[in-house]
Amino acid sequence: MYKAVIFDLDGTLLNTIDDLADAGNHVLSAMGLPTHETQEYRHFVGNGMPKLVERILPEQNRGEATKALGLKMYIDYYTKHSYDKTAPYDGIVQMLANLKAAGVLLGVVSNKEDSITKNVIAHYFPNTFHIVSGHIPNTPTKPDPHLVVLMRETFGTSEAETLYVGDSNVDMITAKNANLDGCGVLWGFRTQSELIEAGARFIASEAGQIETLVLK
Repeated sequence: MYKAVIFDLDGTLLNTIDDLADAGNHVLSAMGLPTHETQEYRHFVGNGMPKLVERILPEQNRGEATKALGLKMYIDYYTKHSYDKTAPYDGIVQMLANLKAAGVLLGVVSNKEDSITKNVIAHYFPNTFHIVSGHIPNTPTKPDPHLVVLMRETFGTSEAETLYVGDSNVDMITAKNANLDGCGVLWGFRTQSELIEAGARFIASEAGQIETLVLK
C-alpha cells in the first residue's frame, strides 16, 4: 500500500486539451499566425506554458519578445477560459474520494502556473488534495524532481510509500528522478509505448486501477 500519491494535472486528472488549444490558437490568431488542430496540442503540452507557447509558434517567430508577448496573451486568455471545456476524466472524482477516505495523502504537482493550478484544482476538486503545487517563475519544471521531492518530504512519507501518477514521458522521468514508482495513465496525452519507454513501472487504463494499486 502506498501512503501518498502525487498526481500530474493536465491529461491525468483533467482533460484540458480543448481549453489549452483554444488559448494557444487565440494567441496565434491575434498574431496573424497559422493555428493548429486541437489534437496537435497533445505534443505541445507537458513542459509548462512558456515551452508550450514556444512550440506553437513557427520557428521563424520564436524571438524572445514574441515568446514573452505570446506567453502573456496565453496566460491572460487561459485564466479566463480554463473552465470552458475542461472536465475530470471518467472515474477520477470517485477514485480520489476513495483514496482520501482510506487515509491516503493526495498531492498535485503541475508545470502549469501555480496560481492557475491552485484555482483549477479548487474548482474541480474542492477539499480533495492536501497539497497543490504549480510552477513558480525562476524555478525548475518537471522532469526536475524538486517539487515532487519537497511534497513527499512534507507528507513525511518514504520514497517506497509514495506513488507518482502522470500521463506523459515527462511525468515518468520525473518519477524516476525523484526515485518514486511511476504509474502512467492511458487516457491522457501520450501513448503506452512512450510511457513504458520513459520508465513507467505501472500502467493504468482506467481510474479504478490506480485505487487498486494504491490500496492493495
